[in-house]
Amino acid sequence: MMIIRNAEIYTEQGTFEKKDVYICGEQFAEESAAAGECDGEILDGEGCYLIPGLTDIHFHGCVGRDFCDGTEEAIQAIADYEASVGVTTIVPATMTFSEEKLTEIAKAARNHKNEKGAILCGINMEGPFIAMKKKGAQNGKYVHRPDVEMFDRLQKEAGGLFKLVDIAPEVEGAMEFIRAKKDEVVLSIAHTDTDYETAKEAIEAGVSHVTHLYNAMNPINHRNPGPIIAASDDDTCEAELICDGVHIHQAVVRNTLKMFGPDRVIFISDTMMAAGLPDGMYELGGQPVRAQGNRATLEDGTLAGSNTNLMECMRTAVLQMHVPLETAVRCAAVNSARSVGIYDKYGSITPGKVANAVLLRKEDLTVKQVILKGKKLN
Repeated sequence: MMIIRNAEIYTEQGTFEKKDVYICGEQFAEESAAAGECDGEILDGEGCYLIPGLTDIHFHGCVGRDFCDGTEEAIQAIADYEASVGVTTIVPATMTFSEEKLTEIAKAARNHKNEKGAILCGINMEGPFIAMKKKGAQNGKYVHRPDVEMFDRLQKEAGGLFKLVDIAPEVEGAMEFIRAKKDEVVLSIAHTDTDYETAKEAIEAGVSHVTHLYNAMNPINHRNPGPIIAASDDDTCEAELICDGVHIHQAVVRNTLKMFGPDRVIFISDTMMAAGLPDGMYELGGQPVRAQGNRATLEDGTLAGSNTNLMECMRTAVLQMHVPLETAVRCAAVNSARSVGIYDKYGSITPGKVANAVLLRKEDLTVKQVILKGKKLN
């Protein structure tokens, strides 16, 4: 058993409250249930916030490894790094590759044991059902029309791990795919040249998510509002934001939270294999990428994901973008877990849920201690 005392605890109501937190085994527990179980370790959280472990539903890699390496070694290295920075549940993203390569990635994810490190809770299929015109850092060689049978084959190989599928609603076959798969996975508008009307049609057909809002899509225009306004118009549609200080201006982050509301915004990192390593040349989706600071770009200057992690993005949102901490935690831990259907087990400090939590120092929001499945990480 573990008892965490003197910390300000992030509650399910989205506020901070000073109280004790009890952990029995791998789960948060009620005080009454924990009493008499065993002699518990006392963890002093004085001067700290205790927040739920974060969930990143869109990132590609770190520490020189990419999820698309399709190996157990890569997945484990990624899981270990993410846990070390307080991201305790992960849904890494594929890139646009051939079905053969995506099958290899799906099998590796299915076979991952989740014995240590961040818990792999699913896969985000960012490609290949995207628009060539807005492919961004995706490899155009493998862009493919939305294909239900192809996805079904991949989902079978993944053992049902695909939780999100990105799709450009204007491309041939997109609406048919949306209607066929809307009850199986979260469908997300992404890498798209769509207009407002087509995006609205897609949302009405079953889309409920937008991938890295503002990036790889048409901007807002007062006569041609595009997919951003279509998504904000619908109360069921949620949106990802990359708060790395590179992809989106801080004023746009704040105003997006006003436009969508704090319950419909999900912070993501969209980070790639350079995270946790020095600046230099790396790779994403089989293409060379230069990482410098938080910026990662292809040779032509196109942004190629980010070079950070979700905890750093959350910290940036609070300390540099002036987003309230309560809101930032909701966007990085609560909304993300809800979006992929794992909030029943993760995403809040609630008795019965898996005991994933992070102690943050109040003065600078740096990580003092990560707790993963009820145990302290070194």
